[in-house]
Amino acid sequence: MADRRPVLAVDVGGTKLAAAVVARDGWLIASAQMPTPREPDPELLWRALCGLLGRVLASAGVREVDGLSGIGVGCGGPMEWPAGVVSPLNIPAWRSFPLRARLRELFAGSPVRVHNDAICLVAGEHWRGAGQGRDNVLGMVVSTGVGGGLIVDSRLIGGASGNAGHIGHVVVDPAGPECSCGGRGCLEAIARGPALVAWARGQGWRAGQPDATARDLAEDGAGGNPLGVAAMRRAGRALGIAIASATHLCDLEVVSVGGGLSQAGALLFGPLQEALHAHARLDFAQRVQVVPAALGQDACLVGAAALFLAGDRYWAAD
Repeated sequence: MADRRPVLAVDVGGTKLAAAVVARDGWLIASAQMPTPREPDPELLWRALCGLLGRVLASAGVREVDGLSGIGVGCGGPMEWPAGVVSPLNIPAWRSFPLRARLRELFAGSPVRVHNDAICLVAGEHWRGAGQGRDNVLGMVVSTGVGGGLIVDSRLIGGASGNAGHIGHVVVDPAGPECSCGGRGCLEAIARGPALVAWARGQGWRAGQPDATARDLAEDGAGGNPLGVAAMRRAGRALGIAIASATHLCDLEVVSVGGGLSQAGALLFGPLQEALHAHARLDFAQRVQVVPAALGQDACLVGAAALFLAGDRYWAAD
């Protein structure tokens, strides 16, 4: 008999923690989210995540562990895969945190699958979003960090350690700012939300407002603020250069861009397309389509569920 139980999907990001109970067809039955705690204690973050999972399960009416077919997780990288030992660059509290093992313990030995959040995004978009029916898709998360996941010839590409697709650490400006990975001029060092805020502050944006965020910056840009516009152009240009390089390397059909910054719309995608057109000069590369994630902010959750619901395509381990 076919398993008709839903999946508990989890999205662990530097800005927010999100969770959902996902039906077999990929639709969310119930979901919830909260800001990612910034405390340095790894156990405080773990307890916050546990509380969130308890709330979303109660909302969906799932009261027993055997009411789930599994727990799928997308988490910022890098990580040890498939062991699910995570060290997200933008969550300093977790270094070599055994996330998969802790979730197995919490859910009494239920199956748990943990992958990079951007890999989950591309799985979700390929399964139920902008990449349906396409064989070569790059999914990107542009938020607190910048991550990526690759589908090539309809197959999820894991790489030697399961970390393939880290487009956030493609160098787009060798003379650019230092990156948290230890390099210089990475896409993430330029285009991630906190880096844009820091750059704009250096130009005098919102002096005296220490809590202003990349969302505020994008909203100011939408309202015509020159620094908001310039910051989104800075990010869009860097993204376009990186996508041109990835397209030349992988012969992509679709690039699906998700994450909080992707909601900036034309402010971001306009300069992205300009830079892509300027740098993707070979005929085959000019055919790539770059679009906002069709699943929006749910893309990673749907992809995390797809680690079980379409595991033959998106999960290559135990």
